[in-house]
Amino acid sequence: MTTLLIQTESTPLTVNFPSLVQMTNELFYEFCQANGDLRIERTANGEVIIMPPAFSDTGNRNFNIAAQLGNWTEQDGTGIGFDSSTGFTLPNGAMRSPDASWIQLERWNALTDAQKASFAPICPSFVIELRSSSVGVARRRHRLIKLQEKMQEYIDNGASLGWLINRQNRKVYIYRPNREVEILENPEAVSGNPELPGFILRMAKIW
Repeated sequence: MTTLLIQTESTPLTVNFPSLVQMTNELFYEFCQANGDLRIERTANGEVIIMPPAFSDTGNRNFNIAAQLGNWTEQDGTGIGFDSSTGFTLPNGAMRSPDASWIQLERWNALTDAQKASFAPICPSFVIELRSSSVGVARRRHRLIKLQEKMQEYIDNGASLGWLINRQNRKVYIYRPNREVEILENPEAVSGNPELPGFILRMAKIW
């Protein structure tokens, strides 16, 4: 059975298709291509998650994050960056789309052209997720838990650094392999050292 989890402003809606078998990678790619205006992810268990478009203010903050990462990436030259529309197939089988991400060139260049032209089978070296605005205390708590689980999934699948930015309480959760999650309270800037030497995310336009 293929399950679709559709996230709305209230609670996620689950839609079951009992006549379908487990969705293969090929069918999932076709599904994403047929619904190109949607942002779609898939969990390691095969659950398909359809997310609504970002609110305008969240989209602006995502843009500011991507712009800062892009500027550093251009100057640094050791990797390439990706925006929130990019999907990656993680080693555990999940297909995830971070709000911003970065991969070292040697890892990216090890992929074939066909792999690069699909949901590339690689976990980004660095990921950023921005917690968007939502309504209701219970809904906000649920969303934060899901994002924290996703961040740990990135680390478990090969990411060396991950940032979860929580605008509600102005906290940044920093994830690294084999380390406790570090929490920054209302930082003016967040440093990517040593994993991304010299990258500084200025938070004034992110909060």
